[in-house]
Amino acid sequence: MASRRPHRTDLSDERWALIEPTLTAWREARRGLGIKKPTHDLREIVNAIGYVNRTGIAWEYLPHDFPPHKTVYGYFSAWQADGTTERIHDLLRRRTRHASGRKDEPTAAIIDAQTVPTSSNVAESEQGYDAGKRVKGRKRHIATDTPGLLLAVIVIAAHAWVDSGYKTRFAEHAARAGITIEAVAREPGQRGFRVLPRRWAVERTFGWLVLHRRLTRDHEARSGHARSMVHWAMIDVMSRRLTGGNTPIWRDAPTEPGTPPAT
Repeated sequence: MASRRPHRTDLSDERWALIEPTLTAWREARRGLGIKKPTHDLREIVNAIGYVNRTGIAWEYLPHDFPPHKTVYGYFSAWQADGTTERIHDLLRRRTRHASGRKDEPTAAIIDAQTVPTSSNVAESEQGYDAGKRVKGRKRHIATDTPGLLLAVIVIAAHAWVDSGYKTRFAEHAARAGITIEAVAREPGQRGFRVLPRRWAVERTFGWLVLHRRLTRDHEARSGHARSMVHWAMIDVMSRRLTGGNTPIWRDAPTEPGTPPAT
């Protein structure tokens, strides 16, 4: 990694070790196709993606100590298109489940949706209107395991009818696949927020996602990129959990008395 002052979103050595083998293999495969030798460090590319994901800035506003923003976006797009990001995510999910004493693959899932307003760079055809929430934007449909780790995510234009589809079309499709659906509904007459059995786990996952400011509003022109931003947020969550790493709190080394401050 280039010598520079660290950003709070940078990967620790332990977190990078979880991701590095997959990305190194990806780069080696591309070099085998005759692609020229790369000039940018993969760890710095991932750090830059994490910076955008966590802070919510536009790509072109990446700090200058990262690789060029067009290069970073190019890697982000390529990894989304060929499934590399999702493979990293799924690998970390299996490791996280294993670390908590669970089997690699779950036997139960929780499904819910979240309507998110879109920014002005999202095409009109990519947006919809959720009359229930009175929000114009996209809808994130996610499936999680019982601890709240992401199993699947779909991003579509927000249409309110999709929610009721869970009770009919989705349930019928699940039955044909041998999956039993159980609806967890509010109690009759319930007002305000109340924790519901099982549903709390997926709601917590939504909470994890929106800690990453790029996900508080959908800025992605392509729905596939919107899905990838969700995967990167969960990669951040799981890599921290696996390594026990929190957001680093760093300070510059103390200076000798009389030394002028750094500028």
